[in-house]
Amino acid sequence: METLEEAELCFPQLLNSSCRKNMRPHSLSLLIHILLPSISLLTVTLNLLVIISISHFRQLHTPTNLLLFSLAVSDSLVGPLLFFQIVVIDGCWFLGDLMCTLYTVLSYIIASASIGTMVLIAVDRYVAICDPLHYPHKVTQKRVQVCVCLCWIFSIFLNSLMLKNNLEQPVRYNSCLGECVIFINYTAGLLDIFLSFIGPVTVIIVLYMRVFVVAVSQARAMRSQIASLHLKCSVTVTAKKSEMKAARTLGVVIVVFLLCICPYYCVVLTGQDTLFNASSAAFVICLFYFNSCLNPVIYAFFYPWFRKSIKLIVTLKILQPGSCQTNML
Repeated sequence: METLEEAELCFPQLLNSSCRKNMRPHSLSLLIHILLPSISLLTVTLNLLVIISISHFRQLHTPTNLLLFSLAVSDSLVGPLLFFQIVVIDGCWFLGDLMCTLYTVLSYIIASASIGTMVLIAVDRYVAICDPLHYPHKVTQKRVQVCVCLCWIFSIFLNSLMLKNNLEQPVRYNSCLGECVIFINYTAGLLDIFLSFIGPVTVIIVLYMRVFVVAVSQARAMRSQIASLHLKCSVTVTAKKSEMKAARTLGVVIVVFLLCICPYYCVVLTGQDTLFNASSAAFVICLFYFNSCLNPVIYAFFYPWFRKSIKLIVTLKILQPGSCQTNML
């Protein structure tokens, strides 16, 4: 009969070298094992809808939608990683040291590419709103393709370099069997925090605040101009709605993004061993990944063409000849 000590071990047959499980109430464990796969499936499904929509319908082949496509690709890859997160939350890694390293490296690369693409989207919206006359010439399909490729190449190069020691010796930092530990030195950790958090968040907030100010000023200018033509009442309502819509949309983008990623980097900066237990650390990681599930809603679901494309995909009309030429706007 299995003893209590053996039940708490990842590998009961190896009493002296096995790691211990994270013991938690059965109800909480059951909730985690239901919630994470559900979020994973939803993340993959929503992002696949974005990918299919943008890639199939030719009218959606625009520079901005190409950025949404890149974001959806990175976010759809986050979905499968959440399945592995179930193993990490339990505190026992049964998939081997090589898979542990690959899982971590892919997590870093995908997260970096996703955040980098969000910065590109912020730049795209900044140019579109603040310099609309030159936007078609500055933001072309080819330039966006180059930027997206560079974003992914940079993410792969930076994270592979940062995790080089872990790739060369996967078991180097494990203290027991069933552990998945990745070590990042102090300098590399600071560089990662700056490039993956401080830098992108600063750029996004500054650009979006600038976009918000310009959008509000443009709405007020339109209201003043048309008010002089004795149409003040109807235009005032329209202008106010425009201001509120800009404020609401940009507010959702900034707040949701920060709410999802800030807790994770707060743990990284303060040290989870001193302020958080294993379950809390796992929660902030899952929250970080959950942003990938929300991105399709924030960046794509508000677009009318996305709702229209969902109907065409669900009803299988997308399989009809010439469906790629459908008017989506």
